[in-house]
Amino acid sequence: MNLQFQTPGLPPGWTARDPDERDIAPLAWLRAAVTRAATGSGTPDVSTVMSEITDVGSWTRRQVAVFDRSGAARAWAAVHDRAAGRTLTHVTIDPALEVDIADPLAASLFSWCEKASGRFASLRGRDGTQLDTGSYEGDARQRRWLQAAGFERTRRWLQMSRPVTSADDDTFPELPNVDIRRVRRRPNGNPVAVDVQAVHWVLEESFEDHFNAYRESFPEFILRLQEDPGHTWDHWWLAIVHHEDGTEIPGGAIVATMTRPDDSDAYGSYVDYIGVHRDARGRGIAKGLLNTVIADAASRGRNRVGLEVDDSSPTGADGLYRALGWETSYVTESWHRDVTF
Repeated sequence: MNLQFQTPGLPPGWTARDPDERDIAPLAWLRAAVTRAATGSGTPDVSTVMSEITDVGSWTRRQVAVFDRSGAARAWAAVHDRAAGRTLTHVTIDPALEVDIADPLAASLFSWCEKASGRFASLRGRDGTQLDTGSYEGDARQRRWLQAAGFERTRRWLQMSRPVTSADDDTFPELPNVDIRRVRRRPNGNPVAVDVQAVHWVLEESFEDHFNAYRESFPEFILRLQEDPGHTWDHWWLAIVHHEDGTEIPGGAIVATMTRPDDSDAYGSYVDYIGVHRDARGRGIAKGLLNTVIADAASRGRNRVGLEVDDSSPTGADGLYRALGWETSYVTESWHRDVTF
């Protein structure tokens, strides 16, 4: 799948190529610079960028990096073949670049992303896809580029964090007729297949009525979550509902990861996914799962738990999170564009 980068938007002497091992640190710094410009803080996440460029995460991505005449990384674009009909897209450009350089470069990179997504769609036997990208709320530069590239803003996402302190109980919660347990693992450390399949089933069913819901196959689901450098199987939990007739069904699931140290050198936890099947709602499962992650973080000496929530969630999940101590740190936006080839 050779897709050469061709654009008239590069300034004289600038070059573009597939990123590789030598670019991991510079691109991590570039991404952090964009985050700092938008939110006021941001440190390079080398492990995540490594996953995307040279490790498991690179397998489902097509990427290009842009370098100025001195060889410094100034821009980075990537498309991620997330699932049939959905392609995640990102365009990252050095916030220090002048408008007359950054704007045509952004237009060229978004055009490149559209062409690259067409290659993925072709391999899947589809004639179109949704380009799904995002920005920090209030980032006027990124918004200008997205609008010029034909994207529409579709959603706001609250990026929330909750401190974990000595006052938090490290005792795992108990619920009537519900057993919250970790995904079981075999002696070799691998998870029991039926448990990870149950997590996937619960999440697929739980999000069916949510914004922009789509079906992600089990292999895609497992591979994608293992891309995260903080992935570990002992951060996956199932809520098993026990019925009066003796039957047991998975009613809820939560997938968390370990996040890298902050300025105080303390690790954190992050809730990637939490879902409760509609037939199991009203039993306090969501609260029980969240308290499980808090208790787990406290038992590990971590100082925070982060998560993301749809600002327009039909379940009012943000209210539950606030009641349990989460507060919004910053807001991001989803921007979508449907393309055909």
